[in-house]
Amino acid sequence: MKTKLTVVASVLALLLCGATIFAYAQGHGGEGFGGPGHGPMGFLARDLNLTDAQKAQVKSIMQANKASMKTVMQQMAQNRAAMLAATANGAYDPVKIQALATQRAQLEAAMTVNRESVQHQIYTQVFTADQQAKAEQLRAQQINRINERQQKIATGTEAAPTSHQ
Repeated sequence: MKTKLTVVASVLALLLCGATIFAYAQGHGGEGFGGPGHGPMGFLARDLNLTDAQKAQVKSIMQANKASMKTVMQQMAQNRAAMLAATANGAYDPVKIQALATQRAQLEAAMTVNRESVQHQIYTQVFTADQQAKAEQLRAQQINRINERQQKIATGTEAAPTSHQ
């Protein structure tokens, strides 16, 4: 029964990761320069007025990085399945959980480095000087929103965000 549950959890995790990879490749979902819901670089076409040639360059950069992201996403799914298996039926092995948590943190770091590499490539290889300036304005706005939210949390006027796992 435990093996069957692990297989089901693994399949569900892989499906979720597949959807995430697809969304990443399509430029939807997640956060990037544009903030929540704008995708890794989803605001580009709308806010930066990319030309069709620039859109093709962005797509090429995203495709070039897709394989490495797919590998990391598969490893994330395996890690999540292992965590689910390690904690099934109320089990708690702090050493095993710590090892899986450390692995997950390393995988998340790899995803962040890849995402920032993609954004750097697009910023330096695709954007014009005017588009870079606009991207920096958007980045500053995002930083301000984060700082304002942090201030509200610190003063108790806004509830702290919760994590959904």
